Amino acid sequence: MTRDQVRQARKPGDRHPTDPRPPQPLTRYFQHITQQARALDRRNPLLWDLLVTGFFVTAALIDYTSGGWKNVTENPTLPGGLILTLSLGLSIPLLWRRTHPFAVVLTMVPFAFVNAWTGALLQAALIMLVALFNVALRTHLRTLLWSYALAVAPFVVVAFRYPAEQGPDQSVAPPAMSLAFSAVIGIAVRTRQEYLASLVERARQLEVERDQQLQLAAAAERARIAREMHDIIGHNLSVITGLADGGRYAATKNPDRATQALDAIATTSRQALAELRRLLDVLREDREDHPEPTAELAPQPSLTDIDHLIAGVRAAGLPVRTTILGNGPLPPGRQLTVYRIIQEALTNTLKHGGPGATSEVVMTYEASGALTVTVTDTGRGATAPAPVNGGRGLPGMRERTALYNGTLEAGPLPHPHQGWRVHLHLPEEIPQ
Repeated sequence: MTRDQVRQARKPGDRHPTDPRPPQPLTRYFQHITQQARALDRRNPLLWDLLVTGFFVTAALIDYTSGGWKNVTENPTLPGGLILTLSLGLSIPLLWRRTHPFAVVLTMVPFAFVNAWTGALLQAALIMLVALFNVALRTHLRTLLWSYALAVAPFVVVAFRYPAEQGPDQSVAPPAMSLAFSAVIGIAVRTRQEYLASLVERARQLEVERDQQLQLAAAAERARIAREMHDIIGHNLSVITGLADGGRYAATKNPDRATQALDAIATTSRQALAELRRLLDVLREDREDHPEPTAELAPQPSLTDIDHLIAGVRAAGLPVRTTILGNGPLPPGRQLTVYRIIQEALTNTLKHGGPGATSEVVMTYEASGALTVTVTDTGRGATAPAPVNGGRGLPGMRERTALYNGTLEAGPLPHPHQGWRVHLHLPEEIPQ
């Protein structure tokens, strides 16, 4: 059974061990809340900054207005204006924590030093944890180290300013550990964000590459179809044209020959239509659920069809002499390439060789498994226009040859010879 059949055979409640586990209800709830918060932040970043800053400012003002700061201060006689200034100076800068995190730390540090030196010891000094978290989240390691040192320094001042009440064990170690923990959390969140961003970018690149591969595959398929259509239509129409011209000349002098030409035209036309239908039917086979019946498929032409091809060309009025040296098996793909190139070469001779032209096909099987095919004609050659260079014939032959790492040479015969030569060489096929 295939994987799809196995999945279809399962009951709706069954779960395969390799299937992803569905998220729990509580996890889905928190994911939903997180997505909504992120969406709000993306739509209104200033609003989110105001909400966070407003929370800490409110907490600092509550500590000031309620007198709670007097429970931990070393100097409860400090003026209220100083306490208010310190509370606001340690909380308001958070508004710019995401755009200028290091500047926020630099702004808060002087207030922290005054807070430590005067002995106010406001709880608002712990807001430095949020500022350091944003430094770790958005800046470089060197900036984070400087920010950490500046954030710890006020607590060192407290230890030396009030050694009896606030020793190093109480005033330096716990805040230093808390600040380090905040920095580590910021680094961890940043690492996760960068990892997720890399996954998103990789997914985007894979999607782009997939689209490019689809476009390249579509272009290659269009080129292949164009080659097949060109070979089928071009060759058969050339043969039909030659037969029609011969039949027209023979109609007045030899009606039997004209009738034979008409029969050959009908046979060639039916053959061309059959090949076109097979090609179109193959193109329609991409839908497995296609309800319409398709025509019977036939194999592509091979070297066994060379005699029939040459017979049709001879019937169109082009004398062709064939020479086959050696023998050997060829895969179907190589046979199709050789067949199409011989077909195109003879078709070009029919089109451009002129009256009295003859052609010769020499096919040589080498002992190594390579194959050489040479098609020459005695037509007008170099003196005739060469529309094949600007059409699909020669590019199509080169594309077919390149599929098997072969070489193709096409051009007029050297002076003083007259005619055209197509030379194909397919090297030995290396087993994969």
